[in-house]
Amino acid sequence: MSGQLAISCSLAADSARLDAGAALPDVSVSERSCIARPLDWVGMRDIRMPVWLDDALSPAAQLASISALVNLPDASVKGIHMSRLYGLLFEASQSPLSPQGVVSLLGKAVLSHAECGSNAAKLSWRTEMLRPTQALVTQGLEGWSSYKLLIDATVHQDRVEIWAEVEIIYSSTCPCSASLARQLIAAKFQQHHGQENAVSVERVVDWITKNGTSATPHSQRSLARIRVLVDAAGGWQLTRLIEAAEAALATPSQGPVKRADEQEFALRNGENLMFVEDAARRLLSQLQPMYPSGSVEVTHLESLHPHDAFAQASWTVPA
Repeated sequence: MSGQLAISCSLAADSARLDAGAALPDVSVSERSCIARPLDWVGMRDIRMPVWLDDALSPAAQLASISALVNLPDASVKGIHMSRLYGLLFEASQSPLSPQGVVSLLGKAVLSHAECGSNAAKLSWRTEMLRPTQALVTQGLEGWSSYKLLIDATVHQDRVEIWAEVEIIYSSTCPCSASLARQLIAAKFQQHHGQENAVSVERVVDWITKNGTSATPHSQRSLARIRVLVDAAGGWQLTRLIEAAEAALATPSQGPVKRADEQEFALRNGENLMFVEDAARRLLSQLQPMYPSGSVEVTHLESLHPHDAFAQASWTVPA
């Protein structure tokens, strides 16, 4: 009986299968929306897929979190065809993607949903780049620095915008804390030597060696998130953006260090005391002449406080 039952089940399953050429139902086309409302964006987010940017910092495909969206202005359309967007992204992942390639991809995304009335698309790639770095002082000591990267692109009624956003990690030393530390050190020196008419250089050096860190300013790991409008004809130029931002801040986080490199880093921190306001203005001064539109967000992960300090600014150069 059990064998006959298995055969019967198999025959039933076979009879339930459609012929290979039979059309499958598509309710997104055959049915209309019961609530007639247009939608700003519809699609997929956090698609895990490789991205290979046409840039020196992307020598091969690497993992990205991708979003692909189109608008749905026709209130009667029930749904879009998400598999079409996925297919476009898969095709784009097979070769280096330039800004011009993104422009083309946006156009294809809109065209793929022309019957839905779509005239806008939004694509984004979140990934992380590695950049080779050299120690500040020690020759031949090499390592890597990582940078979170977002490519954010939109087209609406043939108007295209492509944005690149990078995150820079750097060190910030508080100017107020530094001035308070200097005051304490000066007071301590006065206490020790205030009654003397003259103090030799050797004794001053000895005193500084023993007491120069009796009070120290606080410093902390800090983050700068920089977003700039990309010239589609000019390429990504990610190294140019990162180097300009790090030059403005002067204290980017380091990879491998020996004592000489750590000492140089301490010197750079001392020469570049920064509030969040200072860091934001440094970045603005450096980047605004280079890009027609952009923004900077600066966060200092305070060691003095359990909360963060934050500054933000944006710019647009008149056309």
